[in-house]
Amino acid sequence: PMRKTKKVLLFAVILVVLGSFLASMFHTSFFQVKVKEIEFETERGTLSGLLYMPKGAGEEEPRPVIVTTHGYLNTKEMQDASAIEMSRRGYIVLAVDMYDHGDSRWKDEIKVGEQFATFWIYSQIDAANYMAGQDYTKKDESGNAYLAVSGHSMGGFSTLTAMYMDEMNAVQTGVRSIYTGVSVGADYSYSSAIAPQQEYMAAFGDRTVGMIAAQYDEFFFNKSEEEKSTEEKQIEGTVLRKNFVETASGKMFLGKSGKEEATAGKFYEVDSGVLTYEGNPIREAQTGKHIIYTPSETHPWNHFSRETTADLIRFYDEAFEGVRAKSQTTADLAADNQIWFFKELGNLIAMCGFFLLLVPVMELLLKLPFLKEAKLEKAGVLVAEKTTAQKAGYWISYVLCLLYPGVFFAILMDKQEKGLLVLTVGAIVAAVVGVVLYVRKKEVGFLCATAVSIVTAVIFRFANHVLPLSKSFNEPTTNQIAYWAICNGLIALIVTMFFYAVTKKKEGMTVESYGIKANGRTILASLGTAVFGVAILYAVLFLIQAVFGTDFRFWTMAVRTFKPEFLVVALRYLPFFFIYYLINAVTLNVNTRGRKNGYLMAVGLNIGGLILWMALQYGMDFVTGVSMMPMQALNGILLIATIPCLAVAAMYARKLFEKTNNVWLAAFTNTILFTLITVTNTAMFWNMVNV
Repeated sequence: PMRKTKKVLLFAVILVVLGSFLASMFHTSFFQVKVKEIEFETERGTLSGLLYMPKGAGEEEPRPVIVTTHGYLNTKEMQDASAIEMSRRGYIVLAVDMYDHGDSRWKDEIKVGEQFATFWIYSQIDAANYMAGQDYTKKDESGNAYLAVSGHSMGGFSTLTAMYMDEMNAVQTGVRSIYTGVSVGADYSYSSAIAPQQEYMAAFGDRTVGMIAAQYDEFFFNKSEEEKSTEEKQIEGTVLRKNFVETASGKMFLGKSGKEEATAGKFYEVDSGVLTYEGNPIREAQTGKHIIYTPSETHPWNHFSRETTADLIRFYDEAFEGVRAKSQTTADLAADNQIWFFKELGNLIAMCGFFLLLVPVMELLLKLPFLKEAKLEKAGVLVAEKTTAQKAGYWISYVLCLLYPGVFFAILMDKQEKGLLVLTVGAIVAAVVGVVLYVRKKEVGFLCATAVSIVTAVIFRFANHVLPLSKSFNEPTTNQIAYWAICNGLIALIVTMFFYAVTKKKEGMTVESYGIKANGRTILASLGTAVFGVAILYAVLFLIQAVFGTDFRFWTMAVRTFKPEFLVVALRYLPFFFIYYLINAVTLNVNTRGRKNGYLMAVGLNIGGLILWMALQYGMDFVTGVSMMPMQALNGILLIATIPCLAVAAMYARKLFEKTNNVWLAAFTNTILFTLITVTNTAMFWNMVNV
């Protein structure tokens, strides 16, 4: 066994190093671009970014600059595709973390409920002003910077707003920081809080401006209420097919009105209109080029798309025509000549190695003094179903337990009042049934099931008081996921307790069968092993980041380095996720251990219902033009990273049980690892204060 452990360890290390080397090679365009992380102070806080400096660029050879940023919940690495391709074409690129995302921080206090009025408004303009002041940024004879701004989703709002703010400032100073801009996955929904679309249009002036508006974007590019047909008005929500160039807003951006038709992928000469301030004209109208691209994609698909990346390349080719540096010898590479995806594949290989590394590391730690006490000599005995009725009951319960995480997904994530009322009633009914069965059978297990059912009913009933956004729990989406996880865990626990009290105890199963029973030393040793094991994995991550400048990621699924404050926040969430992962380790093992295809069954229990939800949600959207739940815009996107995490957690739950004959190491390990992954990959409002 030890020899096999070492082989797996070696293979995992090879995957990590090889994948990271390949990722680094493509990240730097075969080492022709120097990529380094930078930080700079602004009047509003600290911004962090990845600076891509092509070979030959610098103070001696200034180049046009592109400042690109991500959307809500993401980080600078999510702009890999455009950053790699444009730096490969000789442009200097800054991929920046918006305030309170990744490694950037807003310095002032943020009141609960006001968090959206900070990061997206100022991140892009502050980054653009910083880059415009650098000597390596090419400028015209008047000092105007040849600098583009671009961003996805809320980064797109930041992009549009940055051009508006830059123009208002330029009217006073006579110098622009921003030469051109293109938003991705963003319309004027949020940016209209700063100014109406007409004023944005005026501020664009003679700039070349673009918008990438995906046809299946979950949030934006919708028709106004006035434009919708009677049938369309009956649909509540935004997860549906759309065509921005057919809307009044899209036509206005392209300089069209009324019944005039507009075409996607075509540049239009657009009169900006007179720029005004408080109703007074401050600059005459100008004419600039505008374009809208409409790829057949969803919102998160934008930043993992060859088509969108090609559209960005074509846009910059047009926008910077005639102003590129003569030394940009690769600037004319065809739009479909792209290498960024190979960097993502390298990241994926390294991430697979990272997850594979955990089990052999744990096995080696379990050889150490004290930590070896995490292992019990044998696991409790499981009793297989004997009769046809028992087998049918098992498979019916398996399918129901597979489905309910998806069935209750939207209700729990959004704390929907009507759905929670139904679940509360269900939990109360379960409690009553438990009392009745206890009175009839005198089995204490029914009282335990009743107690858990009552607790679950309270958590359903007072959902808004469980993990509300606050100074302590300052990550909105982590609060949602943690609440969903707690509720799912408790439902699974209720089902497990009833099965134990009704049939399993009679058949000879005990607490040991569930892997729960252990002495204090076993539990402490399990906790210590989990802490050391996850720490070793993250040490590998930090080392890889230092050596290769990459981390472990694929699309929205990422294991990334982090600043100390993320660890503080993670510690606050750990107890809540522990509830889920402890129950999860118990139920997965008792229901799939010793069965053929047990690992696959365990993974199915964790993600089967969620995959079905995703298939129905987006399948209906692509086929009919309207998704299963049009109101579920953000939650479906959150599942893209949640599903693989839960799949890996299921395999760890099974494998670590096999190594220790109890659930404690698996529960602690999954809690620590996946809480860190969750907490470090979303918006974190560090300076949040309670109202």
